[in-house]
Amino acid sequence: MVREVVVVAHGSGLPEAATAVERLAAGVRALTPAPVTVAYLDHRTPSLPDVLAGRPGAVVVPLLLGDGYHRTVDVPAVARRFACVVTPSLAGERAVSLALYDRLRSAERAAGAPADAVVVAGAGSSRPGGNDGTLAAAERLGLLLPVPVTVAYCSAASPSPEEAVARARAAGFRRVAVAAHLLAPGRFARALAALPDAHAVSAPLADHPRLARLVAARHEAAARLPEAVPLRVA
Repeated sequence: MVREVVVVAHGSGLPEAATAVERLAAGVRALTPAPVTVAYLDHRTPSLPDVLAGRPGAVVVPLLLGDGYHRTVDVPAVARRFACVVTPSLAGERAVSLALYDRLRSAERAAGAPADAVVVAGAGSSRPGGNDGTLAAAERLGLLLPVPVTVAYCSAASPSPEEAVARARAAGFRRVAVAAHLLAPGRFARALAALPDAHAVSAPLADHPRLARLVAARHEAAARLPEAVPLRVA
């Protein structure tokens, strides 16, 4: 029996965010014979509990670039109720860093010149370890680029993207690009795109082919695990 894939995204009220996630799901469908369904944690339907209620034993792949509260607490809590396996998030993976590199290079080409400094901007988390995905992406990106790479966070941690860009410009860099370590379009991506002093801002990562391959690999590995017993809820 093929175990279904449920990809769960944070969710956004912006239609383009859901469109990007659906494109990612379509990419995963092209790589696996398993049915692929999208669920959301907030702002959109269907919700994760509603999706898993009809798919006990499914493999849940969190479309999250950090291991904050959602990955470590609420997604596993819902999955246990329906005997579902939760895979690791996408945080810290080489495929994410390479997708980030591709997006950055595209943004630089559109801006007409390569950056002389780069800020990797993540969503941000106040939870211990919640920003490790952004830090790992910045570290890997720094190995691929001949320019300084620093980090910033759109919420819950510092520095902010505005502060990080300002610091780089104060240090003498004039073409400071922002690499958006974000999954889908949303308010954070819009805020980054509006930064007045950024030389270029890359697009979110959701529908990059490398992420679809990563999600498919997550499912393949987890599908080999024995199915759990549903958690009895009083």
